Amino acid sequence: MQIAVLGAGSMGHGIAQVSAMAGHKIILRDIEPELVEKGLEGIQENLQGGVDRDKLTESEMVETLERIEVTTDLADAVGDADLVIEAVPESVELKQDVFSDVEEIIDSETIIASNTSSLSVTEIASVLDHPERAIGLHFFNPPHLMDLVEVVIAEQTDNRTEEFAVDYIRDIQKEEVIVRDSAGFATSRLGLAVGLEAIRMVEEGVASPADIDKAMKLGYGYPMGPIELGDHVGLDVRLHIAEHLREELGERFKPPQSLRQKVRAGKLGKKTGEGFYVWKDGKRVEKRQTREENND
Repeated sequence: MQIAVLGAGSMGHGIAQVSAMAGHKIILRDIEPELVEKGLEGIQENLQGGVDRDKLTESEMVETLERIEVTTDLADAVGDADLVIEAVPESVELKQDVFSDVEEIIDSETIIASNTSSLSVTEIASVLDHPERAIGLHFFNPPHLMDLVEVVIAEQTDNRTEEFAVDYIRDIQKEEVIVRDSAGFATSRLGLAVGLEAIRMVEEGVASPADIDKAMKLGYGYPMGPIELGDHVGLDVRLHIAEHLREELGERFKPPQSLRQKVRAGKLGKKTGEGFYVWKDGKRVEKRQTREENND
């Protein structure tokens, strides 16, 4: 199968990687040459890491890379695709524009998927002449390590599209959960509720971010604590999703004030070097914060 992935950021290039590893031909597209090259470099680094850990062989890495092409031309990316997955920033309007532009190029059988983590797939698909071909495929970050994909069924999604999506997810060795299109789906809604409450606990001086994260990892089996996860995905992203869910579901998703302050200060987490933790070279700096620092 030929798959076009639109957006070469961490999610896009991760989706491209796992799909190529499963044997599919991939065309990875972004709007600037440096963005697609950076995405390809990210794939190469991930694969090399797998080789270094004996998770795959050198030949498997080479074969995977041979299945991936990059481009900045939308028509080149989607023209012959069986599946198009957009992984552009979380904006309904931007995703609708992408869907509209794609539909003008693809044939009638091509499936269009959105990798949104919380936005309405029904609304995104409403701009299509044939919205029954649209579906949500919510991968988790980083896609090459996380097994779960939420398959989000929009109001317009037909049975053929749902079956196609499930077959694809299983083919790339991921596990699917089927959810109805609703605000935050299942995972973003539950995950954000925990993450926001963890930040409120820091504000109240209940415990430090490190101890809250440690408690959830050791006590509940979380692979990453909720505060560290916020730093990892981006506090601006967390704030955006919280504001969206507050609008849709009510005041229980009101963002904590310290989250707003971090975003206003440009302290967005791992990508800026500081959030609730300090980051250096993509790694968390082990610095135990005092109660006064936690309450700043």
